This record gives sequence, C-alpha cells and structure tokens, in this order.
Amino acid sequence: MPVPLSRRSVLAAAAAAGAGLLTGCQASGGSGSSTPREGGSLRAVFPGAGVKETMDPHAQRQFVDIARHKAVFDKLVDLDATLRPVPRLARSWSSDDSARVWRFELREARFHDGHALTPEDVLYSISRILDPDAADHLAKKSLSHVDLANCRAVGRHGVEISLTRPNAELPTLLAMTGTAVVRDGWNDPGRPVGTGPFRFVSFTGGREFTGRRFDDHWGGAAHLDEVHILSAETEARAAAVRAGEVHYAHEMTPTFARTVEHDSRVRVVATARSGVQGFALKTDRPPFDDPDAALAVKLLLDRERLVDVVCAGRAEIGNDLYGKGFTYYPDGLEQRERDVAEARRLLRRTGLYNKKVSFYTSTAADGFAQAAHLFTEQAGEAGLRVEIVNGPPESYFTDVLSKGTVTNHRCGAMPIPTYISERLLTDAPQNATAWERRDFDEAFAAARAVTDDAARTRAYRSVQTTLRDRGGLALWAHPEWLNAVSRTLRGVKEAPPNTVDWARFDTVWLD
Repeated sequence: MPVPLSRRSVLAAAAAAGAGLLTGCQASGGSGSSTPREGGSLRAVFPGAGVKETMDPHAQRQFVDIARHKAVFDKLVDLDATLRPVPRLARSWSSDDSARVWRFELREARFHDGHALTPEDVLYSISRILDPDAADHLAKKSLSHVDLANCRAVGRHGVEISLTRPNAELPTLLAMTGTAVVRDGWNDPGRPVGTGPFRFVSFTGGREFTGRRFDDHWGGAAHLDEVHILSAETEARAAAVRAGEVHYAHEMTPTFARTVEHDSRVRVVATARSGVQGFALKTDRPPFDDPDAALAVKLLLDRERLVDVVCAGRAEIGNDLYGKGFTYYPDGLEQRERDVAEARRLLRRTGLYNKKVSFYTSTAADGFAQAAHLFTEQAGEAGLRVEIVNGPPESYFTDVLSKGTVTNHRCGAMPIPTYISERLLTDAPQNATAWERRDFDEAFAAARAVTDDAARTRAYRSVQTTLRDRGGLALWAHPEWLNAVSRTLRGVKEAPPNTVDWARFDTVWLD
C-alpha cells in the first residue's frame, strides 16, 4: 500500500538524488538575471502516487508521472495555452478532404541512444498505445479509430495515419497524455529511452526521478545539468519550497498562496481557468438516472460559497460545462443560479425529498472533503440528505468509476472534444457519471467529423447543451492553477496543466 510522503521523505529523496540543501533558494525578492544561465540541478516536487508511479509514458495518469515522462520523451504534437495543437516531433501535418487520412512530417531528432527518429518509431508507438492487452494505456480509447493496418511510412520523414472514421481533431488527440513517441520495439519502463531534453538516470516509484541534460535534443540543449522530480504530500511540498529544499512545488493550495504572499523566498505562478471542479452524479442508476433529479442538485448548489471556501475565491464560477475559455466552449449560455425552491420541487417530483444519497469522497485532492461537506449542508437546505463515505486516496480516481452515487470531480486542462471523448462517451475510460447515451455518442462523432471550423463549433455547442441540461456533471468552479517556485528559479511560465509549457524544465534556469 503506497504511503504518503512526509517532508522528511522529500529530503531523503533529494539526498538520494545526490543533492544537498540549496543555499541559493534563500535569495530575496524578484532579483535575478533575465538571461538564461547554464548549469545547476533543479529539484521539483509533485503530489505522489506511491508505487503506482511509472516510467511507462503510455500508462501515465498522475501529474508526477507526466512531468517525468515529459523530461525523457516527446510527443508528435503538444497543446499551447489556448489548447490548440502545436508542432513537436511533427513539424507539420495535413489531412485529406474527409479528415480520414492524415500526413505528419517529422523533424530531425535523435533518441538518447543515438537512434535517429523514423516513421517506424511513430507507427510502433501508436500500435503500443493500442495494444489490446494494455488496459492501462490512457490514450487507447481516444485513438481507437486509428486504422493501424492502413497506416504507413512515407519516405524518411513522413507518417500517414489512416482512420476508420473521419476526425478533424486527430492532431489534438495526439497531443494528449499517454501519447509519447518511443523507439521501435521499446518495451522496458525500467530503462526509458526517449527523444526528450533529459536522459534517464534513475527512478524510484513514490520517491524520485533523476534526468541529465541531453545535449543533442532537437529543440536545443536544456540550461540545467540535471532535474530531480520528487513525490510528496501537500504539506511537505509547501514546507520544502519555503525552506529552500526544492525549487518548484506543483499544485499548491489557495491557502498556501495567501500564506506566502509576502514571502521573499517564494512566488506563486497562477494560471487562470486551468481546469474544473465539481460533482459527478451516477446517471446509470437511481436517483440520477432521472435528469430532473440531477437538475435538482445543480440548482441547489451555492456555487459562490463553494468557490469562496474551497478555492479561497481563486476561481471563476462554473456553469455545469467543462472548458470555460477554451476552444468550442459554448459562450452565451445563461449562468445557472441557485434556486432552492425549484430544487426542492424537483426533489419532491422525483421522490428524492428527504431521501438519502451517498457521497464518496477522499483526501486524494485538496478540497475534496471540504467540498463534500459543503455539498451536504447545501443539499440539506433543499431537503436532500447526504451520507459521506471516505475512500482511500491512492485508488480514489479509479474507485469513483464504480463507487458512490455522488463523487468529487476534477480535471486539468484539455481540449473540450478530448474531455468528452475520455469522460462522457458510453465506453469512455473515465466515465465517472456513467453517462450512456448512444444518441449523444453519435452526435459527438458527427460533430468531430465536420471539417469546417464554424460548422464544427455549432455542432459541438449542441452536444454540450444536451450534456448541461441532461447529464450528471455539476461543475461549479474553474480554479486557478497554482505552482510555487523559488525566487532563484527563472523562466517558469503561466501554463495550464498538460500544455507545452507546463512542468517544462528544459527552458528554465537557476540564478
């Protein structure tokens, strides 16, 4: 059973990585060079997942995994801050008129063992992602319409990817988590070899990863000599960055941000609207198989209070849809306001008034338990009784796929079509609301096949409106994403999670 790391564990991991305490992290203010300096060893700390952490880039699920894999591997495509695809190992791409056959042109790049990147590496990577025996490969569902038998290499630098059905979003799907390019034939997570900016040195699940600069990286060598990525719980991350024992602490709380507001040793890098928080209602079973029962929950929520208490005000109020500010978000929808009287009426109509539902929560993420208790208070005001059940943090995000009538829901930044594909289709791998509507699936597939941008946007709006009105997601906040950095760490950019500049350590430097 994975054990959450304490602050002492962070220090032990840092020592194991060959690093002593930092004296430079005690530097004050915002002083420092804007010109990159070469050398140095950076230590970054992320929420951990214990022994479930992995160096298999196709099985990544936790942010700590993704950050480590980003150091070692590259993807064909990544996402910019607006969640649009941008080139990485693929320098360009195009499709036929039906969006069923795509051509990607590869740049000159080398793996850490000297092997030159080839189309065969890309084709092997896709086939490995789609391995029917690999249930933990995250991108398998979103890339399931790749027609492997008809994909092929085109010359030395071209890859042709054929699909079983049209999809205008393929480049975006190739930018998602779990899509790294590996060497043809590679299958040993214990010895990862990629094209990324850092060579693999060592890894211990639940503890630390060490990578060393790869001088022949296609994008240019990193400024740092080494990067150490550690795992630790929230309090340990906060203590370590304030004490100068790490340079970068990922996913900090609003309370921490307020605490260090006048601390000269630490600054907070905040990215607005970088995901979503809410509640997931199981729609495949009573009572939320009735959309009116789900609507009652959406109407009883005091969203402003949830934002003020759980997010310390550092969030925008949600409107039961994912991706506010992202491409395809349906602007112009009226904000759903609290209406306790109407919620009570719907609870009576659906037979839920004064009945009990279970809320399965956990300490798996900051604010989850607090949000569950606030929900219990607000539901009680409308006549819905809630029983809170606490689950283990290390398995919570898997458990919620089957447990609980109501559960916590959160998601980092990803394109809206990918969010729908991975969380809301009938056979989506992370369908926490158990939303199973074949007509919805078909409408989404039709929208994704539209090649005209304006027409595709209109089709996505229709799909999302159905989801908001009939689905089981009560999404109440779009929080800021908060990371803490030492004043001696330079070059860290505001960036939503899972985008090209998030957790990117090849472009930062130490004063």
